[in-house]
Amino acid sequence: MFKSLSLLVVLVNFTVLFCQTKGNQKMSENFVPEWSKKVVWYQIFPERFRNGDKNNDPKIENLEGAYPHDVNSIWQVHPWNCDWYELEPYEQKNGKGIWFNIQRRRFGGDLQGILDKLDYLQELGITAVYLNPIFEAPSSHKYDGATYHHVDPNFGPNPEEDRKLIATEVPDDPKTWVWTSADKLALKLIEELHKRKMRIIFDGVFNHFGINSWAFRDVEKKQQNSRFKDWFVVRSWKDEKKPESKFDYNGWYGVRELPEIQENTQSFRDYVWAITERWMKPNGKVENGIDGWRLDVAFCVPHDFWKDWRKHVKSINTEAYLTAEVIEPVSELKPYLQGDEFDAVMNYNFAFASSEFFIDEKTRISVTEFDKLLVDLRNAFTSSVAYGMQNLFGSHDTHRIGSAVANPDIGKYRNWGDFFGKSKGENQNYDVRKPNEEQIKKQKLFVIFQMTYVGSPMIYYGDEAGIWGANDPCCRKPMIWEDLRYKDETYLPEGSMRLVQNEVKFDGDLFEHYKKLISIRNSQNALQLGDFKTVLIDDQKELYAFSRSYKNEQVIVLLNNSLEKQTCNFKLEGNFQDVLNEKASYKKGQQKFELEPKWAKILVRKN
Repeated sequence: MFKSLSLLVVLVNFTVLFCQTKGNQKMSENFVPEWSKKVVWYQIFPERFRNGDKNNDPKIENLEGAYPHDVNSIWQVHPWNCDWYELEPYEQKNGKGIWFNIQRRRFGGDLQGILDKLDYLQELGITAVYLNPIFEAPSSHKYDGATYHHVDPNFGPNPEEDRKLIATEVPDDPKTWVWTSADKLALKLIEELHKRKMRIIFDGVFNHFGINSWAFRDVEKKQQNSRFKDWFVVRSWKDEKKPESKFDYNGWYGVRELPEIQENTQSFRDYVWAITERWMKPNGKVENGIDGWRLDVAFCVPHDFWKDWRKHVKSINTEAYLTAEVIEPVSELKPYLQGDEFDAVMNYNFAFASSEFFIDEKTRISVTEFDKLLVDLRNAFTSSVAYGMQNLFGSHDTHRIGSAVANPDIGKYRNWGDFFGKSKGENQNYDVRKPNEEQIKKQKLFVIFQMTYVGSPMIYYGDEAGIWGANDPCCRKPMIWEDLRYKDETYLPEGSMRLVQNEVKFDGDLFEHYKKLISIRNSQNALQLGDFKTVLIDDQKELYAFSRSYKNEQVIVLLNNSLEKQTCNFKLEGNFQDVLNEKASYKKGQQKFELEPKWAKILVRKN
């Protein structure tokens, strides 16, 4: 009897668990926030976007703690309109080369600069913004955070007073935290974006702090007596009784400026949980907070941390969007995208495939191979994941598309470790010049595809304005604005002069191209939420066509990736209008379409 009762209990519990599991699986298929499938992202590197307030420009002492650790040489805020590889007079006096000095440069970009250019973003058609880190840090990139609960004072209107306020806090006690003027300006930015029905996410860096961080400094000072000693991966301690002893710790990938954190330390988790709520629910109001997070080097953080943190995030805002930096093959992405960690990743695999098809020349893959890569990407995860992916070409960690088109076959983008070095300005085989008109056609064709494919397109600031640049740090040039005049690029990295000067100015034609394609995407539900069907593959002519359908809407995209004018043959099953090219009309039964080299048609069904 007892055995039978025990068996019955086990069966009942199993049935309940099975039903719950099936229910969770069903729910997990649609875990991606619906709004994230419809947006067009714009990534902003704040220090290089716009100097909106010259009164908050950084001073030399604000660089202390950042590589290359020179706060003694003459220094000044760098001219926004500089010739990128030219050493300014103040730089020439320190006797160092271009790569040393580029890391010391600060241009004064700030939050007011972003606020001043919201009309620009809205005109472009942007509906979501991703900000690189804005929290206090001495570097230009700010991945070396001194704190996570305050915006960098030099991004706000009153740096000196903000630093005095911050000094009154107990950093790990949220009850003592204040709102600085820079913090309040960040809240204003969130408010202004939301007024325009635009979303915003912050960059979360939970794998490492900077050496200026209050926790690391406490450990460095107090050693094993610090209450934060378990936050960091310490290899050895300094013992005053043993002169030969030294304080040593793990830096992220060996970088000493980025001491690694042990994320499963409870007090560190408490801190992250607190700052998460601070920015997602400021002063108790979710509507005034950010709409999600982009998580830096997510692959360096334990899965159980992300699982627990996601629960916390979703308890604050069920519609929050979480996207991760995981630059790995699809097979290694799967654990992150099961519905219990992230909603999406920065879709570098999309970038790799696009580079191999649209950018490479001698090693360009066929249409068949490209289509197969896309199929594999779409089918790798549950159906909703593909629609929330951030489909990018480049970012602050890669060369820009404007330089990619000028450097075909420099290496395989997907071979990240090898390609990272090959695409840097230090590589003498990498051409750092401005792309020519023929090469820009590749960029334009990619944008047509990016804005019509499955997933949420993401533009790296300035790609639409014609910025070009090799890999980090050259992909982080100051934004090109129409109201500013810039020096021509006349210098090469090694210090010699170019034979032909490269004019630096806002590219109005390229901007209008991006604007038009974004407008097309924003106006078509089929391009945001529609299914995907390949309708034509022609390897010989390099023609690719696909259909996007949603309810009674349909869009057909025809791409010619060749250098020749081509005739595309397939039969229309309805009446369509080409919204890309002068709104030409095509009737049901149309079978032949002329496609210009490196160009496309976007056909929208009219009945």
